[in-house]
Amino acid sequence: MMATKLRNKFWQSIPLDKMTKAEWEALCDGCGKCCLIKLEDKDTDKVYYTNLSCHLLNPTSCQCRSYGNRHSLVPMCLSMSYETLKKIVTWLPKSCTYKLLYEGDVIPHWHHLISNDRDSVHSSGNSVREKIIPQDEVPEEFWEEYVIGDDI
Repeated sequence: MMATKLRNKFWQSIPLDKMTKAEWEALCDGCGKCCLIKLEDKDTDKVYYTNLSCHLLNPTSCQCRSYGNRHSLVPMCLSMSYETLKKIVTWLPKSCTYKLLYEGDVIPHWHHLISNDRDSVHSSGNSVREKIIPQDEVPEEFWEEYVIGDDI
């Protein structure tokens, strides 16, 4: 399969809603944080992250084990699109490239589009690599015990 060519520094000049599918997908830094289980306080609407992950998240690569089938395997899994982003931006981690660009910020130096190194998200400590527990290993009534913060 031939790789799709991306426009040079497209994220600096192309609005999120005008990017090609390949450009949109390239924005993902591969941190795996979006696949962490999040708990929402119903009284304050504050979102808390746990170190529990979707059972499809590979703890080493931080990639989905079944990306193409994830919606049938995990019905609550959200597709990241511009329309979805507008609705869930507050649920995304502060380092998420989609969130950063949506809010008018810049991509961090460790992002593969800047560093030219897909592993830099891990070597910089900005991923969940080897820091997670699959959600199905912990009964749901204990998930609150695995909260790691509200702004990761």
